[in-house]
Amino acid sequence: MFGVALKTPVTNLCSSFPFFSINPNPILPYRSAPKPLSISAATAPPHLQTPIPAAPLTPAQFRVDILSESLPFIQKFRGKTIVVKYGGAAMKSPSLQASVINDLVLLSCVGLRPILVHGGGPEINHWLSRLNIQAVFRDGLRVTDAETMEIVSMVLVGKVNKTLVSLINKAGATAVGLSGMDGRLLTARPSPKAADLGFVGEVARVDPTILRPLIDNNHIPVITSVAADELGQPYNINADTVAGELAAALGAEKLILLTDVAGILEDKDDPKSLVKEIDIKGVKKMVEDGKVGGGMIPKVNCCVRSLAQGVITASIIDGRVPHSLLLEVLTDEGAGTMITG
Repeated sequence: MFGVALKTPVTNLCSSFPFFSINPNPILPYRSAPKPLSISAATAPPHLQTPIPAAPLTPAQFRVDILSESLPFIQKFRGKTIVVKYGGAAMKSPSLQASVINDLVLLSCVGLRPILVHGGGPEINHWLSRLNIQAVFRDGLRVTDAETMEIVSMVLVGKVNKTLVSLINKAGATAVGLSGMDGRLLTARPSPKAADLGFVGEVARVDPTILRPLIDNNHIPVITSVAADELGQPYNINADTVAGELAAALGAEKLILLTDVAGILEDKDDPKSLVKEIDIKGVKKMVEDGKVGGGMIPKVNCCVRSLAQGVITASIIDGRVPHSLLLEVLTDEGAGTMITG
């Protein structure tokens, strides 16, 4: 080089400096494998007869690379509201819980406006058992008499909600815990099956006024699915339903339901038959054909209803997959089934 003899062979220099590699085309990205120089094998020095491979990415370079590839998705969703319903295995497993919390905080940090909606069935069952109150279910729905409703309110509003708020705050964001009763966020009405189910309700009305200043100030609302009717009687409401109605009232970009399944399957017995994307018409046909059944039907109906009210996309994703929330929002691959309007 410029008439100066190098005592150290070029190959040793390359191994000493991970950012350095012989690349005849400097326009190629760093990770592109360099092409061999156009020197005949007979005349080439020994160290140039074999192409030198590109240096492997360091962990820091890999993280930066992944972040840069997320840029288009961050730009797409920056400033947009997404409503996440949290439950199932992701709520019971400490590692998955940490994954969801960190995902929410990251999305908030890059400019999205996440809202977390939660239930807490296993925790309710645990406390009913400790108080020697038997949990009763009919058609998969909890029978909620006055005594059970009192426990539901105590557990969801007083324990589960505040635990999630604390975890989000600890992770570096600012969360605010609410129930449907706060600020008249949700007004409930009895379920048509109230005679059999007791104080199980539906969403009669949503008033998101209390949420808007929180969202505008980059707080993460954490909302539990308990609300009162016009007379102040509390009701237990399905958390999927609450998430869907809130998403519609806020004009959310996305509704995301975390579940314990991969998503909507073309064949219920084949986990590999995941439907990645489908529209309302297509998913309704799957329900009619019996391809969607059981506990998935209420989730699909919730998504369809929110889409019909203006939500752009609704996704049913696998909460058992670590960082499934980031996979769904910041990649093309997704983590379940996305339903479009």
